[in-house]
Amino acid sequence: MKKFNVGIIGYSWAAGAHIEAINNTSLAQVTSLYSSRRHVDGEISARHGSKITCYTDLDEMLASPDIHIVSICSYPADHSKQAIAAARAGKHMIIEKPLALSWDDCLAIDSAVKEAGVKACVCFEARYAGQFITTKALIDSGLLGKIHYGEVDYYHGIGPWYHQFRWNIKKEAAGSSLLSAGCHSMDALFLCMGNEFESITSYSTNSANKDFSKYEYPSTSVSIIKFKNGTVGKVASVIDCLQPYYLRVHLIGSEGTLLDNKFYSTKFGALDKNQWSKLSMSMIDSGDVADHPYQAQFEEFFKSVDENRDMPLTSLSEALISHKAVFAADESAEKNK
Repeated sequence: MKKFNVGIIGYSWAAGAHIEAINNTSLAQVTSLYSSRRHVDGEISARHGSKITCYTDLDEMLASPDIHIVSICSYPADHSKQAIAAARAGKHMIIEKPLALSWDDCLAIDSAVKEAGVKACVCFEARYAGQFITTKALIDSGLLGKIHYGEVDYYHGIGPWYHQFRWNIKKEAAGSSLLSAGCHSMDALFLCMGNEFESITSYSTNSANKDFSKYEYPSTSVSIIKFKNGTVGKVASVIDCLQPYYLRVHLIGSEGTLLDNKFYSTKFGALDKNQWSKLSMSMIDSGDVADHPYQAQFEEFFKSVDENRDMPLTSLSEALISHKAVFAADESAEKNK
């Protein structure tokens, strides 16, 4: 018998992937679902292979003592009010990125979580992908020496052919290119470079292609980050590109370099500096939520709740650091300073 019953908030594209991942963990199963659209219990249960009770009243679902954890998969504009309500109802929570569309709302979520004494994790699940597990291990091993410069860039054309496009084009629904999508790259850069930043300068622009003309905000941005330890990094968020999905990672250290799944290190004396050595690791090569490593992240979160300890890697406190940088970058681009 699994220990935790999970309620899903918002029956979105991401929700389907969350349900599958949660049900495949060892400690939890989805038993409830809230959506503003009316769903028939039996149809949802049949679709996901487990008994799921459907609600159209969030407060009613949150009032159920049988629900221990909620997973917030709604539109980003709704995250803050729903997360605060869940915290006040005493529910631990998984929150899809972005946390919210303003820094003040992010801080309000943090205050509510701390006041309620519940635990929360944020879906920066790339930290649990094989690519970044291996990348972080390589950094920690010292094979690259001391990292002084890093780039993590997000290239994903979110046009009319993509699920997210219909609402992602609206500023009030998505916020910015960096907030709606490129935040994964910002978070990954912080994983690789460190947590404290000193300053950020960002610029943004738009594509002339008519497929991207409906965007109410600049669909490409590039940000330069100065960290307090003296290192420098760059994040590009390009959601108006016409190319395959690409999460580009380039880290420069005192003893070597990593470029995606290729590296060079002076720690191996016989390596030819004119050729890359290749790491056999699974690369992040898709924006489809079905391909995201949610299960590994959720398994760790449920264990942390069970053991009453902090969640590693994707805790709310870790996510707040990345979000603060995203909002600072967007402000820099908007105010040109």
